[in-house]
Amino acid sequence: MGAGRAPEGDAACPHPNPPPAGEGAREQKQSPIIFNMTQAPTQRYARVLSIAGSDSGGGAGIQADLKTFAALGCYGMTAITALTAQNTLGVSGIHGVPAEFLKAQIQAVVEDIGVDAVKLGMLHAPEVVEVVAWAIDRYQLKNVVLDPVMVATSGDRLIAADTVQVLVRELFPRALVVTPNLDEAALLIGHAIDGIDALDAAADELLALGAKGVLLKGGHLPGDDVVDVLLQAGGDRKRLASKRIASRNLHGTGCTLSSAIAAHLALGETLPDAVAQARAYILGAMAAGAGVQVGAGHGPLNHGFAPVPTRRLPL
Repeated sequence: MGAGRAPEGDAACPHPNPPPAGEGAREQKQSPIIFNMTQAPTQRYARVLSIAGSDSGGGAGIQADLKTFAALGCYGMTAITALTAQNTLGVSGIHGVPAEFLKAQIQAVVEDIGVDAVKLGMLHAPEVVEVVAWAIDRYQLKNVVLDPVMVATSGDRLIAADTVQVLVRELFPRALVVTPNLDEAALLIGHAIDGIDALDAAADELLALGAKGVLLKGGHLPGDDVVDVLLQAGGDRKRLASKRIASRNLHGTGCTLSSAIAAHLALGETLPDAVAQARAYILGAMAAGAGVQVGAGHGPLNHGFAPVPTRRLPL
């Protein structure tokens, strides 16, 4: 027996309801808690899986995704591709998760809980991309939103050229929509996008790489307005414009937008409606977080500025 631990029934841990004193006194019994399991469940949550990297600072990656899923009323799950040591000032270290363990995470979640939509983020190696492609086919995963995390805010490339090639070949055709920013789009199509007038042509080039849908984000272009282009296979094209929000707290904006799209798809929205509602959510989160200081650098959005109750879908 370890030092300092009282044995069962010791006076140091008296029974909360001691039996009455005297010869033959019987120990009082507490009534058992009985759960009514006779009625089968008729509802379930809208389930969204994030396959992405972890941001220890909490502003991007799976942390931003989970906050977004919860704020929009969904049940969030994760399969972590990489661990990062980072904060509002930048990334100081990356530790990749082995592909086989990523596969185990995905299997554990999908085979028990199920998935209504998937958000894909940081996929740093060809074998990681291949595991994700295998999972999409093996489990017939739908509503896949691919955020091709390729270029850091500093302009540094985050994945090698061979990984980009595998990403395009394996995941563009399997995703419902791909959501690159301008730097990522330029890397994919091989040239810069130098103005709003060039967005439509660039979206066409991205769609030609095999994507079913493209949301090209124009936030890195100068000007008072932010213009994004949504292009779907078949030619449906929409321009979505909004006033630029002045803020230094924009860390995780791309992660949040893609995860918000996935959440709305899980709730049954069409892609155009999911994109429109996700943009409305992110604009609110940016505005609500603009005046808040988190750390000494570029802080996060306010993901919980207007949470909704967790929504339930019929079984």
